[in-house]
Amino acid sequence: MFTNIKTSLDNKQIITDLTRKMGLGPENIIARLALAYSISKNRVLNLADIKDSKGKEYSKNVLFGNYLTYYIALICQHYELYKTDKDIPKYIKMHIDDGIELLSKEYNKNRNVSGIEFVMDLVEKGLIKL
Repeated sequence: MFTNIKTSLDNKQIITDLTRKMGLGPENIIARLALAYSISKNRVLNLADIKDSKGKEYSKNVLFGNYLTYYIALICQHYELYKTDKDIPKYIKMHIDDGIELLSKEYNKNRNVSGIEFVMDLVEKGLIKL
């Protein structure tokens, strides 16, 4: 299906900064959080709006580890696609880029908390909405 995902050039530095500031581990952790956060916002992105692919490059194994099928399932459920749809990598890329921007804006509002506190606060806010 795909081997690599690349963020936009604009998000290259943002993901590096978020990784350093939040202290949650390697950059692929922030990319996973970004994807999940974007989807959790119930954002339906348009393929015509896909950004450049000149930023950070992640292999599918580094980005998703043993959980690739779960992330693909998230995209399939969100867009009502079959698991072999050719556009899945594009949606993944778009949600990572979107999520990086969303996380950056949120984190800049709450700079005085640790990365884990920040993530737990987002999870709690999401649970309250249920």
